[in-house]
Amino acid sequence: MAKVKLTNVKEEAWSLIRSHRRSLTIGLLLMVVGRIAAFVLPLSTKFLIDEVITLGRAELLLPIAGAVLIATLIQAVTGFAVANVVSVAAQRAIAELRLNVQQHVLRLPTSYFDSTKSGVLISRIMTDPEGIRNLVGTGIIQLIGGVFTATIALAALLYFNWQLTVGTIILLMVFAGIMAIAFKKLRPIFRQRGEINAEVTGRLGETLGGVRLVKVYVAEKREESVFNDGVMRLYRNIASTITGTSLVSSLSIVIVGGVSLIIIIGGGRAALAGEMTTGELITFTFLVGMMVAPLVNIASIGTQITDAFAGLDRIRELRDVVPEDADDEDREPLGEVRGAVAFRDVSFSYKEGAPVLRDVTFDAPAGTTTALVGPSGAGKSTLISLIMAFHYPDTGTIHIDDRDLSNLRLADYRRQLGVVMQDNFLFDGTIRDNIAYARPDATDEEIRAAAHVANADEFIDRFDDGYDTIVGERGVKLSGGQRQRLAIARAIIADPRLLILDEATSSLDSESEALIRDGLQKLRQGRTTFVIAHRLSTIQSADQILVLDDGRIVERGTHVELLRDGGLYRSLYERQQGLERDIFMNPGEDPVPGVEAGLWGGKEG
Repeated sequence: MAKVKLTNVKEEAWSLIRSHRRSLTIGLLLMVVGRIAAFVLPLSTKFLIDEVITLGRAELLLPIAGAVLIATLIQAVTGFAVANVVSVAAQRAIAELRLNVQQHVLRLPTSYFDSTKSGVLISRIMTDPEGIRNLVGTGIIQLIGGVFTATIALAALLYFNWQLTVGTIILLMVFAGIMAIAFKKLRPIFRQRGEINAEVTGRLGETLGGVRLVKVYVAEKREESVFNDGVMRLYRNIASTITGTSLVSSLSIVIVGGVSLIIIIGGGRAALAGEMTTGELITFTFLVGMMVAPLVNIASIGTQITDAFAGLDRIRELRDVVPEDADDEDREPLGEVRGAVAFRDVSFSYKEGAPVLRDVTFDAPAGTTTALVGPSGAGKSTLISLIMAFHYPDTGTIHIDDRDLSNLRLADYRRQLGVVMQDNFLFDGTIRDNIAYARPDATDEEIRAAAHVANADEFIDRFDDGYDTIVGERGVKLSGGQRQRLAIARAIIADPRLLILDEATSSLDSESEALIRDGLQKLRQGRTTFVIAHRLSTIQSADQILVLDDGRIVERGTHVELLRDGGLYRSLYERQQGLERDIFMNPGEDPVPGVEAGLWGGKEG
């Protein structure tokens, strides 16, 4: 079971407290005034019994009542003010922490997202900060207020009868020891609760996001079982904390009972012996309650703060992951880019000892198109990831316009990139927002122009709401071809110098592919383009084709040159052409237009 790193937690806690010290100071001052006023009622009881009732001093009745009334009003006003001041501060702290964590998460390297569920990260951002309300809100105020009240009550109790007070303190020290042991046991359980909750939330998010797949494979029962296991683990964790906190609460009742016995026996004997007046005994009883109640309440507050510490520890653990742009301030600004890309002896591996790319060297001059082909697992997508700076080479260098990519500011470089993927992601917003995602300040004219170039206006204008049409989560309300055309429009409006087309047409039918062909051709003009193509017939017009196998470039050249050389490319091409003929042609028919001629409007094979 994971342990809370108290050093990290303390740093986080002190940082939060320091940043909200103004509101906490005001809250503490108001709390002190209110807690002092709370002592008026028990102390006035002594005068009421010993002076007014016993001695018949009726003239003191109204002053005592007036003092109690004023003290009550002070308590009410300060209580209201404290709740508002510190509670608002706590909610502001929660909002700020969520923003800070979200900003940090978005700056993490893609490798972190590859190994961490989105539901876990959502839990870190939204759920874990909730606990800090007890550090910069009413929790810490109540904790300090409880100690303050107990201290004053203790001083008054020692004044009235130190023997009874010592007996009471011994019992309370036993209770404090039990609480310390309980919280030590509960702290890691609270941490594990957050981890389980994040895991269950993550799986639930995946299930709901892939609900169509779940239904197709009739996997509802299986997902119910997985969710049930997670929920029951969470239940058992919560049940164990309930057992612990309930035990502490039950022990507090025993302690209160023990204190009552001390007062009844010791206080009764002291009153009978004339060592205490009746008023002093009743006041003593009130003061014991004022000392014990806050200390018992600390058990509940302590549980909440322990939960907050566990959340802060998880957040700190996340913050310890180094962002990918951590060194950007020390890197060179990029400036204007032509778009020439060069790999020099680049090797890369995700796991040590298992290289995915080996000594890759090539040049992609500015404005040219480079196609990447090869068997599955050859390293094509990894090479593209290196171009997008999602990873950096283990050895070798990548140059952009003769400058080492690792020395360039990441944000400057990424602004030069445009991407059209096989399964493009759209946000649940309007068509306008999705096209303008790369440039939120784009005008309506620019958005419409980009949609026209991508042939997206053809279907946008048919919608009742036009560019204000909501596309749904991940663009679920649109067809595959429509999503692709919006992705092309999004890339057009970004005006990138480097363009990545990662199997941008492989999942489309012939009609959809024909519709986006012109958009892709216009998008490529004047840009350095890298293409991963599923269908080799679609890359015949590429300036160079790099054939990868087992992480190495085994062939390079144009489509015609590679066919003439008769290597792996020709083998892949002929195999695919034979398959396409089997699918698209009947015996004696001419080739299907587009298969032999190429969908990039290029040369014939």
